[in-house]
Amino acid sequence: MSEEKKRGLLPGVVAIAVWMLVLCVFGLVSVTLGKLGAMYLVPCAAVAVAAVGLMARRRWGWAMTLAAVFLSGLYGMWGMVRSYQTTELVGVVLNLVFFLYLVRPEVRARLK
Repeated sequence: MSEEKKRGLLPGVVAIAVWMLVLCVFGLVSVTLGKLGAMYLVPCAAVAVAAVGLMARRRWGWAMTLAAVFLSGLYGMWGMVRSYQTTELVGVVLNLVFFLYLVRPEVRARLK
């Protein structure tokens, strides 16, 4: 077994996967409380699958997580422009940091 395979997950990857699962749970709670429509279950399921794939160190999980972080950042920017809420800026910056972390060569090198 090579040295790359022996090492575990990077702490940032674990944090991003946990964050994605937390967002999924928030989406599920919002759907069950009736604040969001049932169509939001599809992105929640996709985000959960992406987080699990990222934790399993799969390249498809990385790609799905990268897309989810990028789209979530765009959605936050749209919400910030549309409603003039500066609190959306925190989510946008967090998603940008996650995106920049995921595109690092060290992260991509650890994927199967």
